Amino acid sequence: MGITDFISPKACGKPVHEVIKELTDGGVDYSFECSGNVDVLREAFVSTHDGWGLTVVLGIHPTPRMMPLHPMELFDGRRITGCTFGDFKGKSQLPLLVDQCMQGEVKINFDGFITHEMPFSEINEAFRLLEEGKSLRCVLRL
Repeated sequence: MGITDFISPKACGKPVHEVIKELTDGGVDYSFECSGNVDVLREAFVSTHDGWGLTVVLGIHPTPRMMPLHPMELFDGRRITGCTFGDFKGKSQLPLLVDQCMQGEVKINFDGFITHEMPFSEINEAFRLLEEGKSLRCVLRL
């Protein structure tokens, strides 16, 4: 249940997915993409096994580019899904979590998620930091 091989794309003489398919006899069962790069997403997807491979996109991609997949690539049994916040369901699960935190049943260091505090007048700077990946959460003071 750990890393068995490391593949450097710069050291390959061919696309990474071809190397992975050779190493795994047809492709991996699961691939996870967490870089936010749609080209890496494509490599992760085509690295999965025909018939049952699953690619999980973790997090939110920073740019509004479309996924580089042809619809026919989904008809061979490969699947792709997304997961944000560990698949936490904000609408149905957040009220219970808030109640548990307020009652002291669950202890979460929410302050650790705040990376910046700024006056509201610097909202554009806050968005810039977020888009550049330099901020996780910014609290804006009025």
